Amino acid sequence: MTMMTPTPTISHAPALRIGPLELDVPVVLAPMAGITNTAFRRLCREYGAGLYVSEMITSRALVERTRESMRLITHHPSETTRSIQLYGVDPTTVSEAVTMLVAEDRADHIDLNFGCPVPKVTRKGGGAALPWKLTLFRQIVEAAVKAAGDIPLTVKMRKGIDSDHLTYLEAAKAAQGAGVASIALHARTAAEFYSGQADWSAIAALKEAITDTPVLGNGDIWSADDAVRMTRQTGCDGVVVGRGCLGRPWLFGDLAAAFQPGDGERAPIQPNLGQVAAAFRRHAELLTAFFESEERGCRDIRKHVAWYFKGYPVGGDLRASLATAESLAQLDDLLGTLDHDQPYPGVGAEGPRGRAGTPKKPALPENWLASREMVGDDRATLTEGEGDTSGG
Repeated sequence: MTMMTPTPTISHAPALRIGPLELDVPVVLAPMAGITNTAFRRLCREYGAGLYVSEMITSRALVERTRESMRLITHHPSETTRSIQLYGVDPTTVSEAVTMLVAEDRADHIDLNFGCPVPKVTRKGGGAALPWKLTLFRQIVEAAVKAAGDIPLTVKMRKGIDSDHLTYLEAAKAAQGAGVASIALHARTAAEFYSGQADWSAIAALKEAITDTPVLGNGDIWSADDAVRMTRQTGCDGVVVGRGCLGRPWLFGDLAAAFQPGDGERAPIQPNLGQVAAAFRRHAELLTAFFESEERGCRDIRKHVAWYFKGYPVGGDLRASLATAESLAQLDDLLGTLDHDQPYPGVGAEGPRGRAGTPKKPALPENWLASREMVGDDRATLTEGEGDTSGG
């Protein structure tokens, strides 16, 4: 692959330890609904190292063993560290889900989601809305840690609901007290969604407040250079990468090179069009195996077309055809028409990707902000929240 701008290397960076797990590099793939299935995790792993987390799984659906939830927690044999993220709003249900994963030897790492800003989650008191109810948050985390036993249990959260209702420092201290193995912070509020610029100073503040538990930073890591800058600026122990790897699984190769000790600087991977096409085709192949359906695999790869070919000279008609192909053979024919020798286009292929959205008032249960404790109809709202299906 063509090499251009060098990426600074952190010399002697220690591997990240999450409980008994020691990672080769301090990098975690962020759970993304509809994205971080087995196929994408396998593809990213082929390029780099780190911890690759599943899509968000609803604890109630898992306890009820719905077909979709059971499919989503199934790992390929090549996934040697099986990582699952759970979402839940009830301590008992979350505990039952964790107990099931441990008893049936289905996970080596379990993460709890307290950062999802999606309205269908927050309006029922889940995701980024839940840490506002600090006692409930503590009960859920304590129950999950106890049920996990020797399996490392971690949490991922946001700064809070909005700038007037920040929760991350109190919640992190409660999580640390409960015995979690690490704490990850997406440095935005739920109100910000993915807009604007992540507040890395909040990650630094969290790292200063939490000294005995690894702190991971998340938000606006579009390159290995960004990851290096985050660790240097905030002192965080590792990074969580989400939208930056969409259509760029080789980013994990860049991250591995940047964080592993080496001689001097290492240049980032800058693939030509043929190499991008090969990664896209491999992704479609892995999706076909995951869904056990070529038609469904080719349908699912459609949302990745714009991300993979961002900045490359691929015309609108061809992009549209790639987004309607129904078989791997059709994809092969279309990819064969590309000029595979087209070089890496530079900045056009870099930077933000994925939908950022705009700041908006978070959807919350009625009177949710009136008290930090559970009051009135809060319990009924949370019961409804447990009825969601898997996958976020």
